[in-house]
Amino acid sequence: MLDPEIGADDPRRDDVRRLIERHLAFCNEHSPPEDVHALDLDGLVAPQVTFFSLRSGGQVLAVGALKELGDAHAELKAMHTAAEIRRQGAGRRMLEHLLETARRRGYRRVSLETGSTEAFAPARAMYASAGFVPCDPFGDYLPSPNSAFMTLALDRSATAPTDS
Repeated sequence: MLDPEIGADDPRRDDVRRLIERHLAFCNEHSPPEDVHALDLDGLVAPQVTFFSLRSGGQVLAVGALKELGDAHAELKAMHTAAEIRRQGAGRRMLEHLLETARRRGYRRVSLETGSTEAFAPARAMYASAGFVPCDPFGDYLPSPNSAFMTLALDRSATAPTDS
């Protein structure tokens, strides 16, 4: 991976859209329809969502987004790394960028929902290694055996999310 750069991007760009389509296909392959919570293109351009891509040599290798849930709480969305470069640090770099962006914006907590099946185990392990811990469903999510909910306090005064 040559000098990767992370910046705000438009998920509707052709190359980014193709990676988002791969992300949605992966989610649909490994989760039942009622538990696919990945945002589509319309969701990724919503005002409360900031979308980023990681590029190297002009090629998009990873994507991720922050969705504002409230003044002090954000959610990680659309985290996906191109399959051919997984385990080379692109996903970790995107995660670190999203967490730094959340800190700069003053969020005290970042949460996420991901799949609970084996296909999502590498993602859950990466989040856990960054300090995320299991939590109850947050926002509009409902409990499901197909979902794993995790959260990370960015500030010692943050408390576990309930419904916000």
